[in-house]
Amino acid sequence: MNKFTLADLEQRVSDRATAPSEQSYTRQLLDKGVSQCAKKFGEEAVEVVLAVVSEDRERVIAESADVLYHLFVMLQARGVKLAEIEALLETRTKKSGLDEKASRPRE
Repeated sequence: MNKFTLADLEQRVSDRATAPSEQSYTRQLLDKGVSQCAKKFGEEAVEVVLAVVSEDRERVIAESADVLYHLFVMLQARGVKLAEIEALLETRTKKSGLDEKASRPRE
């Protein structure tokens, strides 16, 4: 049996994005627009941070799963693919983390 991967999650979100909204929570989220998808992701990100600080390991895992799901919904809303993120991450592995971070433009 194959392990569930982030690519599988991306595909599941993509598949559910085409389902009718009465059958798909993913579709309902996407129908609310990019801003609402980003807001929901932000809420989930805060929840995982709070879990890391003050809750048990199982809660951290559950909240992390929620963050990943909502990240992929947000990426779907913007048309960003996992492969694009992986490609950027690959370029970052070619130098140390400190060197890579120092090479980024300052805002």
